[in-house]
Amino acid sequence: MNHNNNHKQTILGAGGAIGTELAKILPHYTSNIRLVARNPKKINATDELMPANLLNREAVFKAVEGSSIVYVLIGFAYNTKVWQQQWVPFIKNVIDACLQYQCKLVFFDNVYALDANQIEHITERSAIHPISKKGKVRAEVDNLIINAIEQQQLQAIIARSPDFFGTTIDKSLLMTMVYQNLLKGKKAQWICNANVIHSMGYTPDLAKGTALLGNTNNAYNQIWNLPVSDQTLTGKEWIELFAHAMQVPAKMQVLPKWAIQTLGIFIPIIKELSEMTYQYDRDYFFDSTKFIKTFEYVPTTNFAAVNEVVNTLKANK
Repeated sequence: MNHNNNHKQTILGAGGAIGTELAKILPHYTSNIRLVARNPKKINATDELMPANLLNREAVFKAVEGSSIVYVLIGFAYNTKVWQQQWVPFIKNVIDACLQYQCKLVFFDNVYALDANQIEHITERSAIHPISKKGKVRAEVDNLIINAIEQQQLQAIIARSPDFFGTTIDKSLLMTMVYQNLLKGKKAQWICNANVIHSMGYTPDLAKGTALLGNTNNAYNQIWNLPVSDQTLTGKEWIELFAHAMQVPAKMQVLPKWAIQTLGIFIPIIKELSEMTYQYDRDYFFDSTKFIKTFEYVPTTNFAAVNEVVNTLKANK
């Protein structure tokens, strides 16, 4: 661990589920943290807040300047057109700024860019071969980072995460379709097939993993799968786990692929999901052996994570 308390570490997109957790972890490594977002809020007393519109090139440069490590945790609106317009120019600006200010880049990525036929066992060697429009955008972003590492000596990490859950509800399918429905006395919902395996990351583990990678010099210029429990659960088993923790019956409804395509005509978020159904019609297993072995890290069990989330949300009500 290179603990250097003067080295500024910066989070771009600081308000989201992972950004918030990461800001809680970073004081283990530095007391000099900058949070950048449209409207950033302090997590630690000493955080430096920088409100910014990160679609603006100058704003990106200002955000990166003076940082030793930049974590990219920005989440653009879940919309194909928005992704096509915003992701690539944004990441180009981030790469340029990191090169200019000799700053390391940690990119928090998902698995959309990967080959649909390899998601039953996702490792760092899984091929970049997207079938969705959103996946094509992510592949372009990944390739820009990889090329900058190879051709411009950028110091960077691509840290991959599967779908995730935690105490922040929005942008988590598990929290919106399972937890919130059960909380309202409705049936939990799943997509396509509830009898296939679906790995889910737990936000505190993903954040700890991201911080650990960022602060490990020899982790750079590689792809890493962030730490996730290797216990395989199906959609049905996830629902049963939540229902048990919440002490409610595990009632469920599975939305078949045709229903998602039909509903997509009326509901924008479902329309955006319809090209991603391949992630739910087959096993989706996220393998973080490389991380777990390298750092001797033990991810939270699914049982403990679900109980922690349910109890924390109950206490915060």
